[in-house]
Amino acid sequence: MQGTTGTDHKKDIFDKMMGLPILCIFEPFFSKHREGLLYLFFGGLAFFLNILLFFLFHTKLGMQEGLATAVCWVLCVLFQYFTNKTWVFRSTANGTAGLLKEIISFFGGRIFTLLVEEAIIFIFITRLGSGISAALSLNKDIWDMIVKLFAQFVIIVLNYVISKLFVFKDKEKNT
Repeated sequence: MQGTTGTDHKKDIFDKMMGLPILCIFEPFFSKHREGLLYLFFGGLAFFLNILLFFLFHTKLGMQEGLATAVCWVLCVLFQYFTNKTWVFRSTANGTAGLLKEIISFFGGRIFTLLVEEAIIFIFITRLGSGISAALSLNKDIWDMIVKLFAQFVIIVLNYVISKLFVFKDKEKNT
């Protein structure tokens, strides 16, 4: 696979881990599916970070659900940009203009998915949450977390498509 040989990219921590005696048997699979596996790994970390922060801000600290979602979004998007740029898509954006275009595209895509998430939260928690949770005999906090989990799955898929097709698309030209 290009990128792990050192010709296009330096070996990173994940390439080095695949060289360990017990993990080397997985190296061919990892090399073939590197981008998807790392997106799932870092997406999973961002997912759990988002859920944990939402639980902390909304459930424990009483922050309004829309504001809690926005604060979680800012923190998680910063985490996602760094990990997607560095390890998932191995961005080679050069110069200020290239980097600026990449950052604007990344954050623009994430703003779009934030709006999608906020719409899901608004409809199914703010507007309909009490009625649905009562109809299902669920605690309101449990219903809120179910909705948040659903929204996160939708967002993960949308974020990958946006990153792959619009933000880090130039990577394909370099491999």
